[in-house]
Amino acid sequence: MNLARHSISATAPVHIFDARFDSDCQIFTTATPAGLAVYRTWPLTLIRKREFTGGTLSTVVPLHTSSLLFLVGGGRSPLYPPNKVIIWNDHLGCEVAELEFRERVRGLACRREWLSVALRRRVVVFEIGERVTRFGEWDTCDNPKGLVAIATAEHSTLLVIPGRQMGHVQLVHLPPCRAPRPKAPPAPSTNQKAPPPPTTHPVSIIAAHTTSLTTLTLPPSGRLLATTSSRGTLVRIWDSHSGKLIRELRRGTDKADIFGVAFRPDEQEMCVWSDKGTVHVFNLVASGASNRQSSFSPLTTFLPLPKYFESEWSYAQYRIPAQSAHISLSSTHNKRSPTADIPDEERCVVGWIEGPSSDPNQPMNEYQLVALTYTGGWYRLSLPSFSNSTVPSNAIPPLSTSPPGHSSTVRPRASSGASLAGRSEKGKEKEREGKEKRDCILQEFRRYGRWDGWG
Repeated sequence: MNLARHSISATAPVHIFDARFDSDCQIFTTATPAGLAVYRTWPLTLIRKREFTGGTLSTVVPLHTSSLLFLVGGGRSPLYPPNKVIIWNDHLGCEVAELEFRERVRGLACRREWLSVALRRRVVVFEIGERVTRFGEWDTCDNPKGLVAIATAEHSTLLVIPGRQMGHVQLVHLPPCRAPRPKAPPAPSTNQKAPPPPTTHPVSIIAAHTTSLTTLTLPPSGRLLATTSSRGTLVRIWDSHSGKLIRELRRGTDKADIFGVAFRPDEQEMCVWSDKGTVHVFNLVASGASNRQSSFSPLTTFLPLPKYFESEWSYAQYRIPAQSAHISLSSTHNKRSPTADIPDEERCVVGWIEGPSSDPNQPMNEYQLVALTYTGGWYRLSLPSFSNSTVPSNAIPPLSTSPPGHSSTVRPRASSGASLAGRSEKGKEKEREGKEKRDCILQEFRRYGRWDGWG
């Protein structure tokens, strides 16, 4: 009888190199060790996949919902040289063009018929038509993250890139984005006219931060601009035409690496996510749920308090559970290959969709969030509902390094220790209840990134 020790383990871990939504969050693309795949965001459906055996990809960028994809090789065994951008027609299943540079490609952004390529210290823009033509080139400061963002709505023109000085943003206006080709003759009432030209010249530089930038985000219209810095505590919202600061929102007080920002399609809310594993949701308009503020914020007009007390905190949040990439049921652990790529378990990407309402009394769709983790987790989240569309005010402790907790009601001082203990327990229960009311609700969890029968 063979009594040797055997290891019973889970299937091979899901490893996502890259995950990106298209501009409208209708689809998303993934790059895995097996190849690339295109999914419908909701309901989660695998639309098509391509398996590659000669190497791996670091970037797969969809051009809206068309068959064109922009590919960049990466990993320890790249499928293409990292200094090339491959234009791939997935309908034909082949490469249709390639762009070669003298250095590694850092980032990509696209819209209909346009592609922006971010390099270490410059951004190059190409027009994609029957031919690929070079449109222009702009110098930037050191841009290791490859930051670049482009407005994708009809008639939009804005392209934002890092400025030549650290923390600055350049605003470049391209030719207007054309409308998508209709599949049927549109009705006369649906034709959208181009907006009138601005009466004042738009700004070209915004001094957004004093430290290096970590994200640049535009809504499809390009009307707003969200910026974050290496400190990772604040998100600043700018008017892209006037260059004025509209809102300053606080993610937290401790340093974090902010991975991304996403505007709701109607630009009334936005979400932020970072390496802390928490997705924060902020309100950007006067109506609806209100962002949390310090209980000392009304005193800032009368007392010279620090700017911290004027901060706006998220009104809702969701903590993405940590997932183990591999589960072993014995003491014998499988050793990772020294040439294998290590998955980034903390990284994720978040987008907005219109999903079914969680309230049975409201049959219409509502805005929800979809979070994709780099370990293959797909989360559909609904936002918490509040009576009178408001969130209870929360007291923020002056020296706390975590998000503010729920404030408790002040009661008359008790004389007995028993009543003090009871009041303390009630306060803790109330704090937990308030925190639960601020949490987004997990409506659905699924896995993506595998197409071998185990997904």
